[in-house]
Amino acid sequence: MSDPPKDKSQRREKRTGKAPSEGSHGVRGKDTTGKTKDSISTVSFMDELGHHEDNARIPVKMENTYQMGPYKRFPVPAVTDILKDVLTSYLQEEKYEVEWSQKMTKTICEVIRARVKDLMIPRYKIVVLVHISQLAGQSMQISSRCLWDASNDTFASYSFKNSSLLGVATVYAVYFE
Repeated sequence: MSDPPKDKSQRREKRTGKAPSEGSHGVRGKDTTGKTKDSISTVSFMDELGHHEDNARIPVKMENTYQMGPYKRFPVPAVTDILKDVLTSYLQEEKYEVEWSQKMTKTICEVIRARVKDLMIPRYKIVVLVHISQLAGQSMQISSRCLWDASNDTFASYSFKNSSLLGVATVYAVYFE
């Protein structure tokens, strides 16, 4: 005669000193608090709701192209024209105010980035920096550092000045191999 499966799992538990896990035939109960009882398990509960993000990004797998340089170079004169147009249109008649300049730098950055991306230059990462300062007889020095490939990476910059403010916009184009 064979024992029922419940008795076998209890014997195995006595012999090995381990409680049954989720995959065994042992009975597994749940508390109302969501914690398990009557077993010890090392299984994580990632399948339960609330333990993983629904908006998780799925990584895109791309094949190597073995392309060492850009097919289309970054058009510095066209980007400089974009910078001139955007800075002139947004800052021409404005007076410097602190709160306004904080909001305007974000707006100008977004507009410049959208217009540069409309040029559809493949394989370049675009970084846009905009500085707006008050003209009050002071000087301003802007510097930046990064890992740079002089043969493929480039930048475009334009500065605008009116009676009360100075605006400087810089677009860095870093080639992505």
